[in-house]
Amino acid sequence: MSVFDDLVGQDTVIEQLRSATRAADDLLAGGAGAGMTHAWLFTGPPGSGRSEAARAFAAALQCPDGGCGHCPSCHQVLTGTHADVLYVRPSGLSFGVDKTRDLVLRAASSPTGGRFRVVLFEDADRATEAASNALLKAVEEPAPRTVWLLCTPTAEDLLVTIRSRCRLVTLRTPTTDAVVDALVRRDGVDPGVAAEAARAAAGDVERARRLATDPATRDRREEVLSIPARLDGLGACVSAAARLYELAEADAKESTSALDEREKADMKAAFGEGSTGKGVAKAVRGAAGALKDLEEQQKRRATRIKRDAYDLALMDLAAFYRDVLAVQMGATVQLSTANRRADLERVAASSTPESTLRRIDAIMECRRRIGANVHPQIAMEAMTAALYLG
Repeated sequence: MSVFDDLVGQDTVIEQLRSATRAADDLLAGGAGAGMTHAWLFTGPPGSGRSEAARAFAAALQCPDGGCGHCPSCHQVLTGTHADVLYVRPSGLSFGVDKTRDLVLRAASSPTGGRFRVVLFEDADRATEAASNALLKAVEEPAPRTVWLLCTPTAEDLLVTIRSRCRLVTLRTPTTDAVVDALVRRDGVDPGVAAEAARAAAGDVERARRLATDPATRDRREEVLSIPARLDGLGACVSAAARLYELAEADAKESTSALDEREKADMKAAFGEGSTGKGVAKAVRGAAGALKDLEEQQKRRATRIKRDAYDLALMDLAAFYRDVLAVQMGATVQLSTANRRADLERVAASSTPESTLRRIDAIMECRRRIGANVHPQIAMEAMTAALYLG
């Protein structure tokens, strides 16, 4: 067993990180530690496992056996409770300079019990310009035994001055066969269901898991993919945009509601709600401010998750038209929407490759507009009209 076992289709990355772990052991023993450095940048497309790879590497750095996967240190890192690993995931669309300065200050302290002080910064590309400049100073002048693990979709998402000081770890999109194997082996999914989910997810392991195990997720995707065949007039375009918006909202709400309630319950329990005894009433009153702060954080997180849900629905649509183009060109490639073959062929026969490319461009423009804070439903109405008009 190893902390790297759950990285799907990333053999080259695993060997790179194991080599660095051995170098870290050498460094702690007084050696040169060639191959180990203080800053790492994990990049890869959505679902490739860049954050999981960073977490596994953090566990390996703290483990006396190089990431055995079963010792207390490995367990604490993987569950997010290790005292010497700082976990950062922006709850909103950006990460500000004040939070970054606080993070840099905490990262500068010596390890309390572990071998290194590790900062695992997911979605580091959400740092504002001022926050990135504060982060640069910490990466330029690292504290002894502090290791920064930054995660972004691409290296270009960070300031060039930051990425030039990081060792790059590039994860690739896992193959369909690798995702199928992971779903069958780890999640007990039927091989046929796993294969269909893996094709639909296009290498996104977590997305494939949701599609394979959650009927509601599958149903929402199928309804999104049915939209192109239903666009027979401008009225249908408006209705389709409204429904697409509703589906994305429902997906986001499902992702956040259970988590929100659990966090609130945990906080109330921590402040003594439901208990009796001296000081409990005062503690419960003191929880009001903390609960308000939590609710604000949850709102920011909900905004981010909604944005991700809109993007996911749009990328499902883009995948449909990509498959339409493949049918039109007679390309022998794997179709991620092959279960809708009849719709693919109908749309392909009634249009040209040029119009299909224009439709894909319309979807990408919708993504850009939503990113620029245009109301999602309005952006989607413009998109569905463009899909209809071709």
